[in-house]
Amino acid sequence: MAWRGSVLKWTNSEYITSIRGTKRSPRLSYYKEQRCGFRRDAKRPHPKKGNVFEEGKPSPAESGRPGPTPLPKAPRPRLLKPLIFTVGFTGCSFGAAAILQYETLKLRVRAARDEEKAEKIPQGSQDMAHWHDWWNKLSGFQRQLILLMSMVDDFWSSLTEGQKTVTGIVAVNAVVLCCWRIPIMQRSMIKYFTSNPASKTKCLPMVLSSFSHYSLIHMMANMYVLWTFSSGIVSLLGKEQFLAVYLSAGVISTMVSYMCKTATGRLYPSLGASGAVMAVLAAVCAKVPEAKLGIIFLPTVTFSAGSALKALIAIDTMGLILGWRLLDHAAHLGGAFFGIWYVAYGHKLIWRRREPLVKLWHDMRVGGSGPKGGPGGSGADGPGPN
Repeated sequence: MAWRGSVLKWTNSEYITSIRGTKRSPRLSYYKEQRCGFRRDAKRPHPKKGNVFEEGKPSPAESGRPGPTPLPKAPRPRLLKPLIFTVGFTGCSFGAAAILQYETLKLRVRAARDEEKAEKIPQGSQDMAHWHDWWNKLSGFQRQLILLMSMVDDFWSSLTEGQKTVTGIVAVNAVVLCCWRIPIMQRSMIKYFTSNPASKTKCLPMVLSSFSHYSLIHMMANMYVLWTFSSGIVSLLGKEQFLAVYLSAGVISTMVSYMCKTATGRLYPSLGASGAVMAVLAAVCAKVPEAKLGIIFLPTVTFSAGSALKALIAIDTMGLILGWRLLDHAAHLGGAFFGIWYVAYGHKLIWRRREPLVKLWHDMRVGGSGPKGGPGGSGADGPGPN
């Protein structure tokens, strides 16, 4: 029994030793393979992993071979040139508006004098007979054409001064909208009629994009708001000053959009007259906050102009913070704040100080048309600007 027990004990110890040796064999074999210079089989690269190198092979940086080049980081656009253009264009707009107002007043005075002279001339019955004979000699088509032109003239006379001014802006926007539909002009339209801080052409699109709409609904919405508030803004500022404010607001709102896009890194193109239209709307609402406004589809709902302005500013601020991409909220806010600032302070700081420029223009006009033709001819003693 003792022998049998010793044999069993010996066999059990050998079995346990063999098991332990089998478990340790991979480590020993792997160690021996390293000592003998063998290598393990290389792992196959995973198809979804792009930059995984096989085990045991040097990386491209270690081997000296060129690896995949990383994408270059887009440089941040420089906005110094657009800023200088914004300041210069705004100054030139108000300067040209002051000169245009001076020339318009001169033409009105001259027209009034000519009308007074025409009233003094007696009108005889021979003139009426002459026009009656002339009308009888016309054909039916010519008479219909003259009647149509008289109807158009009556419609034009029924418009306010602001609506007449906005009609030209609407016509320009309509022409640009038609140009977007011409395939051969697509590249030029994208280059000059869309504002993008990442584009090479930054300054000229700041003006042209204010007259550019790719969608008919977008243009109709902007032009409807501009048509609605045109009478109020022109009665407050005048035709010439309104044009200066409208053009300047378009450039300033685009500059604010450039700054926000560069700060957030969202460099995408935009277009439309929304910034300039928001300046007109904000100017009227800030000047007459108690005026009642309504919605075209809900005529029974009315609200004050001041409340509407606050609501629009709140919506655009929320859209700018949350990063909404449907509208250019930065341009809307830039135009709205410019309109409010101009009605409150800008009119006194800019428009009321135009007298030196107008006097200089008057001296140049009178001096150049004097009897001597020199700058000191009749300009020194001539009358000043009205």
